[in-house]
Amino acid sequence: MPTLNREQLVTFIRGISLRQVRLVSGVILLAYLVSHFLNHALGNISMKALAIGVHFHVLFWQFLPVAIVFYTACFVHTALGIWALYERRQFRWKAIEPIQLVLGLSIPAMVVAHIVGVRLGQALYGHEKLYPQVFFAYWISTPYKAWMLTAVMIVSWVHACIGLHFWLRMKPFYQKAAPYLLAAAILVPTLALLGLYQGGRNVMDSDSLEWREENVSPRTMGTRAQAQVLDRITDYFLIGYLGLIGFVLLARGARAVHERRGGMINLSYGNGRTVRVPRGLTVLEASLRNNVPHASVCGGRARCSTCRIRIIGDCSALPEPSQREAFVLGRVGTTDPSIRLACQLRPATDLSFFQLFLPHTTSASAHASNPARIGQERYLVSMFVDMRGSTKLAEKRLPFDTVFIVNRFLGAVSQAVIESGGRPNQFIGDGMLALFGLSSSRQEACRQALKAATLIAANVDELNKFLAHDLREPIRFGIGIHGGEVIVGDIGYRDHMVFTALGDAVNVAARLQDMTKGLACEAVISDEVRATAGVAADALPQQQVEIRGRNEPMVVRTVADTRTLAALLGGEQSAAA
Repeated sequence: MPTLNREQLVTFIRGISLRQVRLVSGVILLAYLVSHFLNHALGNISMKALAIGVHFHVLFWQFLPVAIVFYTACFVHTALGIWALYERRQFRWKAIEPIQLVLGLSIPAMVVAHIVGVRLGQALYGHEKLYPQVFFAYWISTPYKAWMLTAVMIVSWVHACIGLHFWLRMKPFYQKAAPYLLAAAILVPTLALLGLYQGGRNVMDSDSLEWREENVSPRTMGTRAQAQVLDRITDYFLIGYLGLIGFVLLARGARAVHERRGGMINLSYGNGRTVRVPRGLTVLEASLRNNVPHASVCGGRARCSTCRIRIIGDCSALPEPSQREAFVLGRVGTTDPSIRLACQLRPATDLSFFQLFLPHTTSASAHASNPARIGQERYLVSMFVDMRGSTKLAEKRLPFDTVFIVNRFLGAVSQAVIESGGRPNQFIGDGMLALFGLSSSRQEACRQALKAATLIAANVDELNKFLAHDLREPIRFGIGIHGGEVIVGDIGYRDHMVFTALGDAVNVAARLQDMTKGLACEAVISDEVRATAGVAADALPQQQVEIRGRNEPMVVRTVADTRTLAALLGGEQSAAA
């Protein structure tokens, strides 16, 4: 058993990627930043509130285990930022990414004087620089430091918000949470800066000989000799840090020279275009360097699969996929060794391939704010509605008249779907696919679909009255409703993209709609939708039907008159109330 635990631990550690380490360390630093900013915001209340806030802030963050985690996160996140500067071979991404990198690398240089003066001064000499002492030093003694403090707060916050955006933008909930996160991103630093301003003004108003003797003594601020030592430490750090950045830039140049001397390889895109690049670049980096459009929603972070390529020919000589690449490929369900992520594959020999996603169909700028547009698996309720007898309707009518009547029918159906909270999705001849649950829960989506069926009946009744003088017989319809896991996203080519749903649940809904003819009813609803919507089991007739493409029969409910669904839904609501 101990051996198994050790193996599990080793497997877990090996499964940790640099991206995950960067994410965890960044979240820790963001938590510290939020805590510190909220502490600053107490300055809008009073100096006493600031003193109480900083007491609890220090009590938590200087607690030894927390302090170890925090300072480790600082070191690791900074080191990974420097490594990213070296590792990233291509900077022609969206402008926000190099901005985030530059802002992140500038933070240590901007904040070091504050850290050395406050934290290191306390550790070496026992200085007690709290808010009154810091305000005196920054607002009265050396005012330029106040502007530096403001700049580093803004830079740190913007860097953190960009990182948070990159992390969350592919999450399903992000679109709904984004307005609240934006409000917090604006309010928190604004209140913090106002709190510092109010605190600084309070200190300036209180500045007197007595106040200085009490708050700005050598015990709290240190002697001139101690200040000189701390200044030298700051200078040494800046020289070392900037020297390290310079060394990394030189190393990048040396690597580029070495790669060119090490040989060039040809990348063929399968469309007749070939580029020649140094060994060591990823396929995505090679594409961007040579201005070849290449789809990549996540910006080359191996967080999506839109940069996928299929290798043409033998792929046995290619490097093995990294753990992150293998995870993403496994997530999309591919075991084909010829399919790779362009952002992770670094070929050492000539390579021919073609892109699985065309860049004009999938772009980060178009879809980053709505990941569902690029492909997302979720539960939806599909409703197929078909107009009966449209072929007979077209007999002895002018084409314009037929199109007018069909459009009025589709308009009546679409209005019912929209009023119920659904979304008209595809119009196929005289039929329509509607989707429910794009922004609601499963139960609500099922109830919305049943409500839409009742409204469709009412709207078609109105339409029949309106067209009574022109119709030989009333317009009839058939409805099929089923729910399940589907894939939603933009499907199509270039300017002909359509947001729709793909999956077994959609196909079943279409089959159920076809069954309404043989079962002589207006709607056929899967029992799953009936149960999820909360409709009683004995409220609708039950049948077992064979579905083409399925091995086992399916339990469905038939609805002879969809108007009766309103009473069933109303009854459930009354019971719930």
